[in-house]
Amino acid sequence: MACLGLEFQIDGGIVRGPGTTAVAVREHGGHGSGHVDLGYALRLGEGEGPVVWDCTAGLGRTEEERLQNAVRMWRTTTASAVVELLERRGLHGDHFAPGAVGGVAGWHAVQGPACVFGFRSGPLGDWVAEHQLLPAVADAVLPYLTEPALNGVKFFFGGRADDEVSEVRVNGEPVAAASAALGRLAWPRGERLAWARCFVLLAADPLSLGAGGATPGPVSVPDTVAPLTSSAMLRRWLWR
Repeated sequence: MACLGLEFQIDGGIVRGPGTTAVAVREHGGHGSGHVDLGYALRLGEGEGPVVWDCTAGLGRTEEERLQNAVRMWRTTTASAVVELLERRGLHGDHFAPGAVGGVAGWHAVQGPACVFGFRSGPLGDWVAEHQLLPAVADAVLPYLTEPALNGVKFFFGGRADDEVSEVRVNGEPVAAASAALGRLAWPRGERLAWARCFVLLAADPLSLGAGGATPGPVSVPDTVAPLTSSAMLRRWLWR
């Protein structure tokens, strides 16, 4: 989290951050080592305060290495989106107004950087940087936005030709129609294994969520069509 300019401290079963923010950690059952659930709480201590849960997994030779890479991937994609939602500085993600190109109707979208990894992952990374995923699955996702204030949408896709995966989860639950729509997109399928992971937050009213102890930046929440940062923000490498 220090890479995002934040300081967190371990406190029992949670990791406390600035103000009322915290990250809770729990094991993800049934998927082996290197797989963990992380919940980013915006208002710790409030029973109805939003918590963005996400499962993450990492590659590596040892369990410690797999967990380190899993948390790094989560920080790059999911945590970056949450921090950008709270701080509104345009440093850790892109903002899309409701109905804007790259967004969806009725919700303010914040997308963190993409994480592209594997072997010869360059073509997949280039494709992700040049395409908007959320509009392609919006019709399938909208019925599953059941949280009134804040919803999380995760994209995970890739693999190789004839051995690929495409998955969209809303608030941690897979959405079959959205996953199928993602799988129909023309992202490159190569001979070597490569994957991409992206995370988007959809907020009904981002200003009402508060800053969680952070001082919001000068960037105003847009109400027109332009994203606040370049599409290059959407690509960041973990492994090559």
